[in-house]
Amino acid sequence: MNTSTPAFLLIALGVLFILAGLLYWSGGLSWIGRLPGDIRIEKETTRIYIPIVSMLVISVLLSLVLWILGKINR
Repeated sequence: MNTSTPAFLLIALGVLFILAGLLYWSGGLSWIGRLPGDIRIEKETTRIYIPIVSMLVISVLLSLVLWILGKINR
């Protein structure tokens, strides 16, 4: 199997998206938006969510995964 093709990268990303969707659906990612540092403002008629720390964690994880995939494709 040639891992340096764009098709391999697309398949790997598709599998990762499917796994993330299954985790989210099963409740395995229920921490998103509930970490310390995430801003939640809830009033009677308004709810505002600003998941700053959650998005930073997701960004670091995605960067790590893409870096590893880049190392594999060399």
